[in-house]
Amino acid sequence: MISLTTLSLFSLAALALTATPGPDMLLICSRTISQGRQAGFATLLGIQTGTYGHALAMAVGLSQLLLLLPITYDLIRITGAAYLLYLTWQTLRRKSACPDNLQAKARYNNRRLFQQGLVSNLLNPKMALFVLALFPQFMDPRAGSIFWQTLALATVLNLLGLIVNSCVIFSAHTLSSRLKRNDSQRWPNYLLASAFSLLAIRLLSSSRTN
Repeated sequence: MISLTTLSLFSLAALALTATPGPDMLLICSRTISQGRQAGFATLLGIQTGTYGHALAMAVGLSQLLLLLPITYDLIRITGAAYLLYLTWQTLRRKSACPDNLQAKARYNNRRLFQQGLVSNLLNPKMALFVLALFPQFMDPRAGSIFWQTLALATVLNLLGLIVNSCVIFSAHTLSSRLKRNDSQRWPNYLLASAFSLLAIRLLSSSRTN
């Protein structure tokens, strides 16, 4: 079992990282402004599920491929950027900024938003490298199963991320409610599309060392 001292130190590091604005926070914020609180939480849940995926990949050694085979990193990076550009195109095609009718809800349901958050996170090799660099510093083979230690650290990271990003979601929703005047406004769509585009550009321009 991981000691309380180790968990405390990890929690401080994780809190500092989750509270720092980054790609996930940008995506969650823009999604909330565009489609409301439920959309923001659905996206957050997908992202946090992806975090578990990266943690498990590290535990079984899959993340090491990103270091051993540079082409693996580039393939994931390019695929992730292409997916984000596809989401950009889909967002710009949407007519309603924040759909309220049943047809729109069926089209933009929480399951789809969860999937988009999950895929965008899993296709971010930077997240894999982040987990690979941070988690081993707080793990000790003498403390028990590496698998369960990995899950424990991922859970702590996600719980802190839930607290921080919940504040982001509620703040973004409040701001959006004040700015919106009618359902025909498309500026939230443009904001969300811009977020997807920026994330795609960030992935395309990134390398394993920056």
